[in-house]
Amino acid sequence: MAAERRKRATPRAAAGAAAITLALLAGCGPQESAQPASGFTESNPDGMHGAVLAEQYVAPGTTLTATDGSDYSLTQDTTAPLTLVFFGYTRCPDICQIVMADLASALTRLDEEDRSKVDVLLVTSDPARDDPAALREYLDRFNPEFEGLTGDLEKIVAAANELGVAIEKGAKMPSGGYEVSHGTQIVAIDERDRSPIVWTEGTSPAQLAEDLTALLDQQESSPAS
Repeated sequence: MAAERRKRATPRAAAGAAAITLALLAGCGPQESAQPASGFTESNPDGMHGAVLAEQYVAPGTTLTATDGSDYSLTQDTTAPLTLVFFGYTRCPDICQIVMADLASALTRLDEEDRSKVDVLLVTSDPARDDPAALREYLDRFNPEFEGLTGDLEKIVAAANELGVAIEKGAKMPSGGYEVSHGTQIVAIDERDRSPIVWTEGTSPAQLAEDLTALLDQQESSPAS
């Protein structure tokens, strides 16, 4: 968890070119509905509910700012067996709230041991308005152990792209704010800084919990070298 983050001595695996592109964005707007991500290559030999990636993403070594104001690296600080990463923002009126609630519900379905092995990160796609305090207040509604990251927008967009997530600033709203369009998939990062699986928005908490249990069991039976 965030309070237990530690620096690893092992450098992250060398980044490879991501061959998978997730082209569709979902607009977080009051009159728009989410579209599932598509256009990527997947393999589901074990009947997983998420998309098991034939070519895994490599987590970028991006350093952002956590809700306590400290630096947080997407490689050195993602030390849990599984870290679930979602790019969204606190003013998103629909999709982000649903996904965060689903993640919170999924974790309650795990036993205590498995739950301790899963971290959740919300990386804001709207850093101009989502400072650490805003992220902390938002995440506490779902699970106080969830962590939020903010920082330079260009760095966030680049990190999202490395993980197959597109982010775009959307239309200006009558209130003076603006929508932020972003991919709605949940990306898992393991201890090797690789992403073995993604889940599209709409995956149920029960399905997420089943996949998480299976992934953790696989890690235990085949520990990373």
